Amino acid sequence: MDLRHVRTFVTIAELGTVSSAALRLHTAQPALSRQIGELARELEVKLFDRVGRRLVLTSAGEQLLSDCRGLLNCASAIGERAQLLRHGD
Repeated sequence: MDLRHVRTFVTIAELGTVSSAALRLHTAQPALSRQIGELARELEVKLFDRVGRRLVLTSAGEQLLSDCRGLLNCASAIGERAQLLRHGD
């Protein structure tokens, strides 16, 4: 599982649109759409429903959102610990 895809999923879920997420993540909209599609295929679950211009989490997407946030928090903690280890703390 690619952490960029997970980060994209969480950001779109929080902001509601791919365009807003693209601005926040400094990435092109088509790339984010592709990442979400790849994550959904990998998990074999539909993550969003389109409602007008907004993306709304499916019930499966809602259930996975907190797990994905936790995964990103763990990845961040590992990075912080590695930095401390590099500096001998």
